Amino acid sequence: MLRVRCLRGGSRGAEAAHYIGWRLGRVFTGWVQRSLQSTQAATASQNTCAADDNKATSPVPKDCPVCSYNEWDPLEEVIVGRAENACVPPFSVEVKANTYEKYWGFYQKFGGQSFPKDHVKKAIAEIEEMCNILKREGVIVKRPDPIDWSVKYKTPDFESTGMYAAMPRDILLVVGNEIIEAPMAWRARFFEYRAYRRIIKDYFNSGAKWTTAPKPTMADELYDQDYPIHSVEDRHKLAAQGKFVTTEFEPCFDAADFIRAGRDIFVQRSQVTNYRGIEWMRRHLAPDYRVHVISFKDPNPMHIDATFNIIGPGLVLSNPDRPCHQIELFKKAGWTVIRPPVPLIPDDHPLWMSSKWLSMNVLMLDEKRVMVDANETSIQKMFENLGISTIKVNIRHANSLGGGFHCWTCDIRRRGILQSYFD
Repeated sequence: MLRVRCLRGGSRGAEAAHYIGWRLGRVFTGWVQRSLQSTQAATASQNTCAADDNKATSPVPKDCPVCSYNEWDPLEEVIVGRAENACVPPFSVEVKANTYEKYWGFYQKFGGQSFPKDHVKKAIAEIEEMCNILKREGVIVKRPDPIDWSVKYKTPDFESTGMYAAMPRDILLVVGNEIIEAPMAWRARFFEYRAYRRIIKDYFNSGAKWTTAPKPTMADELYDQDYPIHSVEDRHKLAAQGKFVTTEFEPCFDAADFIRAGRDIFVQRSQVTNYRGIEWMRRHLAPDYRVHVISFKDPNPMHIDATFNIIGPGLVLSNPDRPCHQIELFKKAGWTVIRPPVPLIPDDHPLWMSSKWLSMNVLMLDEKRVMVDANETSIQKMFENLGISTIKVNIRHANSLGGGFHCWTCDIRRRGILQSYFD
């Protein structure tokens, strides 16, 4: 059975408050890490007999439209994001920590304004074609509502403009028949949930569970305002020390930092997901699901699915540039670990919020069909060698907005049952 250890990651009055908060944060982080270790072991022990006696259960009502336990069962219904009205987020501290230095000037110049309109127009066309292909493959496709993301808003703690509703994977996590809205960490994404409310209300009215995680205030205390990024070397050093731009002030997480494998769900502590957010999810899903923290040699961890993408029962794509520190645990459990080939995307293609490794950010339609980048012939060959048919789609301009096929979608219903793949 898998057990994964968490890795440790003004005025004089303000300085004192900051110091006290820092000390409390360290105490809390250590407590969360110990809690995660002990409760995972306890939960795993409690669940062993239940999992053995109930390896294949399906507690979801048959008429519920929401039901998904993993990343590979046959896909029947999906939400696909929208590029319409996509805006560049303001260049705040959390955005700076999650983007590459070569694009900082772009954010400083265009923050709060539209992404290049011609580029967005091409991205919209690509995603429309992607939706058409999914429909031809027999998948029901739902879309979020278009919203004007350029509108400035203000809370008691901050003000910002919005970004987009392009990446439903970032904000929505489906576990069984429950849709969980994530308490994301970027101020530009504070009101992103509004684009999905119509769809989620429809699912709720049809019998699905609907949970909204505690909405963070996103006050200044949630962020290390002096997060010292000056180079890639700085990023590597900070990541190795377990230091991130988000603090433990309040729970926050992006749903895309979680990846599902039946009763076991894996998550990384990242720039947008803190230990309090992970602990909230662990308590919320216990005892039926076990949440495991895993970590990577990653200078800028944000969203797990271009680093560690589970594509089948006991089958995972593991980014060779960001090796998993706990990979031997997967190998000992009998999992097949595959190192995807180097991406082929050219250096001059803009990737404002992501890396070239979106090539491994694929969407499994079932165990033998995968939606993959039409330009990435190397990874297509890799899948074909695995006996998996490739459905080739070009979303190169959509990639620039920050995601691949897995990011642009949230699977609502997959035809399958709850199982354990680690017992």
